Amino acid sequence: MHESISFRRGIDGTAAVARLVLQKEPMDGAFFVFRNRQRHMLRVLYYDGSGFWLCTKRLSKGRFSAWPAGDGTQPCSPLLARELQVLLWGGDPANCAFPDLWRKVA
Repeated sequence: MHESISFRRGIDGTAAVARLVLQKEPMDGAFFVFRNRQRHMLRVLYYDGSGFWLCTKRLSKGRFSAWPAGDGTQPCSPLLARELQVLLWGGDPANCAFPDLWRKVA
C-alpha cells in the first residue's frame, strides 16, 4: 500500500484494510506489507491456511527510505520475494542489481 496505516490495528483491522482499501482477499495466501507514518516500522500480514500471521519490524535506528511507488493506478504494488527481503533489511529494491528471473525453457 502506498499510504501508511495505523499500527494500532490488530489482525482483523489490518485484514480489513487489505480487503476494503486494497480490494484483495487476505486469505488468498499473499503477503501484505504496510508501513507506519514515521516510516520506521513495517507490518506483514499473511494467512497460512490455518490462521493469520502479523509480523512487525521496527528499526532501532533510521527509517525505511524506500517504498515501492507503483504505477499510480492501483493502491498496492506487487513485490517479488527477493524485493521484499531487501525492503525488510532497510534497502531499496529498485536500486538492487538482481539477476534475471530463472525459468526453465522446454
